[in-house]
Amino acid sequence: MLTAAIVSGDAASSAQLLAALQQIGLVSSIQQWTVHSDRSPEVNGIIPDVVFLDLGRDSGPYLALAAQIRKMQPAVHLIACSLIFPPNQYLLMDAMRSGVQEFIAKPVLPDALSEILNRLREGHPQKRSSEKLIVLMGTKGGVGTTTVAVNLGVQLCTFAKKRTVLLDFARPLGNAHLLLDLHPRFGIRDAIDQLERLDSHFFAGLLTHHKSNLELLGGSLHPEEWQNIPIAPLERVVNVAQTDFDTVLMDLGTQLSSDWSSILQMARMVFLVTETNVPALWTLDRRLQALAGIGVDAERIRVIVNRWHKGDEETLKTIRIDNKYSVLTHLPNDFRKASTAFNLGVPLMENHDNLLTNHYRQLASQLTGIKVQSEYKRGGLSTFFSNKR
Repeated sequence: MLTAAIVSGDAASSAQLLAALQQIGLVSSIQQWTVHSDRSPEVNGIIPDVVFLDLGRDSGPYLALAAQIRKMQPAVHLIACSLIFPPNQYLLMDAMRSGVQEFIAKPVLPDALSEILNRLREGHPQKRSSEKLIVLMGTKGGVGTTTVAVNLGVQLCTFAKKRTVLLDFARPLGNAHLLLDLHPRFGIRDAIDQLERLDSHFFAGLLTHHKSNLELLGGSLHPEEWQNIPIAPLERVVNVAQTDFDTVLMDLGTQLSSDWSSILQMARMVFLVTETNVPALWTLDRRLQALAGIGVDAERIRVIVNRWHKGDEETLKTIRIDNKYSVLTHLPNDFRKASTAFNLGVPLMENHDNLLTNHYRQLASQLTGIKVQSEYKRGGLSTFFSNKR
């Protein structure tokens, strides 16, 4: 993704531009440099791909800084945001001498930003490493998708030390908060209702904090709410989440339709959670076909077998041969520990020496590249990314 910076002396105008950039989701990081009346900001470190000059009444300090940035990084793209639009000939000439390449009208609208940044992206190939979204989806109800999402999120925070947020988009009801013993005051409905205010600061106020440092955007508490939640704006919620967190986990429950294609296509990975019973495996095959049908790259799809028993291996071998995909990891069945943790709202992070906890830790290790030493070597997690569907 592109990187960006905002140069401004007006807090309200800067916040509006920041929110618009976060909502369109085309930049991976946004720096903010403040222009003071008596001095220009000091520019140190790496210059981003795009710099937005939020011009004030006196454009001089902004254009002087633009010339300085251009000398430091000739490849930077400088954009002037101006209330005078189109700019008069004097402002236009001064801006051109300072290295400004184009103007955009204030207040800056997301659609106008999207047009400019999509054009610039053609010269900046996208890298998968910048993508932070991981979608978890169950092949059917009851396979433990939310359990996997919660415990993976906890391990990403506690073991891998990654800032992680869990978006509870499961339908018709979200219950991730129950597994964490949390009581969210706000959730998905609030994010959609206040979409015009949605930026990283507002988004942080909607989250519920868990002691593991996992942040949760609560799901729908009433089944009928999803009737009034359009899918398209949820992409903006995901974009804002990605600007402020290392990893964004999304519990999508068991629902799948073409309306979700844009969100699923932007995911770094889609985890399909299943069990080794006939209904779940039958549905798994059709989910794989459906994901391919809406344009999700097969290389991004991973299969997780939950509640696995050693006796299930022969079944998995048969399924792999018949359907030509690999089961990339399995989480062992430990009904007593999992059930106790579920009912108490306590993640498995507090059980440090059991096989199931170690598998979640290994999974977090593979996602982040951080090595973990474990006495449990079974499970095939060392080949998590080496196997291809």
